[in-house]
Amino acid sequence: MPVLTRLIPSPVVVDIRRGALDDLAAVLCDQRISPSGKLAVAISGGSGARLRERLAPALPGATWYEVGGGTLDDAIKLADAMKSGHYDAVVGLGGGKIIDCAKYASARIGLPLVAVATNLAHDGLCSPVATLDNDAGRGSYGVPNPIAVVIDLDVIREAPERYVRSGIGDVISNISAVADWELSHAETGEQIDGLAAAMARQAGEAVLRHPGDVSDDGFLQVLAEGLVMTGISMSVAGDSRPSSGACHEINHAFDILYPKRAASHGEQVGVGTVFAMHLRGAQGAAAHMAEVLRRHRLPVLPQDIGFSVDEFVRAVEFAPQTRPGRYTILEHLHLTTDQIKDAYADHAKAIGS
Repeated sequence: MPVLTRLIPSPVVVDIRRGALDDLAAVLCDQRISPSGKLAVAISGGSGARLRERLAPALPGATWYEVGGGTLDDAIKLADAMKSGHYDAVVGLGGGKIIDCAKYASARIGLPLVAVATNLAHDGLCSPVATLDNDAGRGSYGVPNPIAVVIDLDVIREAPERYVRSGIGDVISNISAVADWELSHAETGEQIDGLAAAMARQAGEAVLRHPGDVSDDGFLQVLAEGLVMTGISMSVAGDSRPSSGACHEINHAFDILYPKRAASHGEQVGVGTVFAMHLRGAQGAAAHMAEVLRRHRLPVLPQDIGFSVDEFVRAVEFAPQTRPGRYTILEHLHLTTDQIKDAYADHAKAIGS
């Protein structure tokens, strides 16, 4: 008998609105995530520490843990510190590094995670992946999806605009990533999960085509929803394929080759996305993406983030090594150094400086 339905791993709560943080305790109680109020809350020394003063009266049963950074060691230390408590759930309150540390730590001790984002820098806030720095550079670790995602648009507005705009590049890159997935299906027979692809692509298209900007609540809502939907699409697919193609390979190459000069994740991904679209012959789409990224004051060309043409060419050449086994437009074309230089010259000319 055929299987007619499937279960999709997703948060039981997605609360995106102004003032959402004020209702955090009630939401966790009503959804039986933490009826006792016994929570382990991981925070940073920055935005998280400031929000602790605001939230502490509403969470009297919480224990607060300040996380030093975004490394694997930080996540392991957090898990070890939380072992002694008898908690209902872990709350990761902060930016991407804190949420990724909390994801890993909660998985390590077998507790559900509540992700409370203070910026919209990338799609990691709802993904089944924790990205953590380690001795070898940076690693991606599989973890369960958050059981709840809370995004207070008032809190997001308090974040530096650069960290909000960064998420735009990350969500738009879904369009390029899905195109790479479809290319791999045609060339290698890799199976596509149509639901995951549709979710990721529509999240990207919604952000790409929205006329607002980060000063507009309507746009912030769409951006936050797009980041959440992207994370869920990864859970549906079972890996990062719906949102990670050549665009992310180029981003990883920047991180590995120029670790002390790298820009934000979303900025680098945006640069990689526009170039990847050019490589696949979608010059119109590349030009449209470049226009939208510039409207949001995001970089489009490598010099916008402080890299020379030769450094970018080196990153593109190295990029396929960052994700062995993943087939994208870069692996498909297998360009030489001179061919990458020529392609980039055409690309830069087409979209302008």
